[in-house]
Amino acid sequence: MATQYAISGTTAKGIAASVERGVAEGGFGPGDALPPVRRLADELGVSPGTVATAYKELRQRGVVVTRGRGGTVVADVPSVASRRPPRVPAGLVDLAGGHPDPAFLPALRPPALVRPVYGSHRAAPRLGALEELTRAWFGRDEVPAEHVTFAHGALDCIARLLSTELRPGDAVAVEDPGFHHLLDLVPALGLRMVPVAVDGEGLVPDALRAALRAGVRAVVCSPRGQCPTGAFFTRERRDELVAVLGEFPEVLVIEDDHNADIAGARAFPLASAGLGRWAQVRTVSKHLGIDLRWAGLACDAATLARHDGRMLMTSGWVSHILQETVTGLLGDPSVTALVAAGEEAYTSRRTALIDALAGHGIAAVGSSGLNVWVPVRDESAVVNGLRTRGWWVAAGARFRIASPTAVRITTGALGVEAAGRLASDFAEVLGEAQATYGG
Repeated sequence: MATQYAISGTTAKGIAASVERGVAEGGFGPGDALPPVRRLADELGVSPGTVATAYKELRQRGVVVTRGRGGTVVADVPSVASRRPPRVPAGLVDLAGGHPDPAFLPALRPPALVRPVYGSHRAAPRLGALEELTRAWFGRDEVPAEHVTFAHGALDCIARLLSTELRPGDAVAVEDPGFHHLLDLVPALGLRMVPVAVDGEGLVPDALRAALRAGVRAVVCSPRGQCPTGAFFTRERRDELVAVLGEFPEVLVIEDDHNADIAGARAFPLASAGLGRWAQVRTVSKHLGIDLRWAGLACDAATLARHDGRMLMTSGWVSHILQETVTGLLGDPSVTALVAAGEEAYTSRRTALIDALAGHGIAAVGSSGLNVWVPVRDESAVVNGLRTRGWWVAAGARFRIASPTAVRITTGALGVEAAGRLASDFAEVLGEAQATYGG
């Protein structure tokens, strides 16, 4: 149990706030145990019920988890903290951020003239032209597009879907390894994560079945360009997963196809397979610009109503200025050609690094998307070793729950000619680590 922070308070809210403050300030760290209910009640001079209520509130907000006889402990990723990546040290080549190459992003052209309107856009939140482009975007990959809507980016959309569908304490199946921001988001919503193993074709069917039988109420996954492994659904894997999901028709399946236009892999989405409860989210930030906080959503009718109903009570709509900007880009043939060139380059760059690593006997995966995932024995040793050679890569800890150690290398802006040098440096670092740790 952590002893460096003294919990205070005489009410449930006060005690909960004290614990949350301790987590935010570092007095409690992930995995630290809180005092047993009765002992803390005696120390604070309150009833055990008051402490139990405080702990319940903390659980619902994702700050702590209960581990049976292990007691109540601070969550691995408490909602008052975030696994933000460290700043890139000066002079290093940034291969950690998951970002696209600016050379393949178009210059943004907001509307030149925006006339004032009376009132708000709540009654007509979506521009008709962008709505039609969005339907065509999803329809290109056979995703049903009868019901579409917009959101402020993929995570904004996923957060709204989960918060309208689930209640604090409910379980969500997530990819492991998976998208680090999603792994932060789920516990921040007061939900429990159930990790599902991923291989080269995405979610492993048997692992998904086990999670569904454990009672998860939603599944979040990527059909291609999976972060961090680059996995993508084949037709066969998609059909296997659909067969598993068919046994649990009440579960909401959310697909995050954030790399739809630059993944370098054909789509075989779950959303095209006739599921009862489903949603697919696509964003433009990876292929049109990171500052375009816009996402399209295709889903079943009930999911649409819940999403838009919640949005109506909050932001109401996505800025029409932003919608006009996205409309212009999606309808521009020169932008389409630039994005296609980017997809081709990203595929070449991923392949070049994987092949170069293989030449040194180092296994790596990255069959679609912007990243390559390299299993290693000691993440810190590899990250620090590559840092001394001028490279900045991401330790896999941010992306993992129970899966083995690895590092993630973003190849979006890594030229093919640089792949050999990086692979050589990587091999040297692994050799040094083996000499240090043996075996």
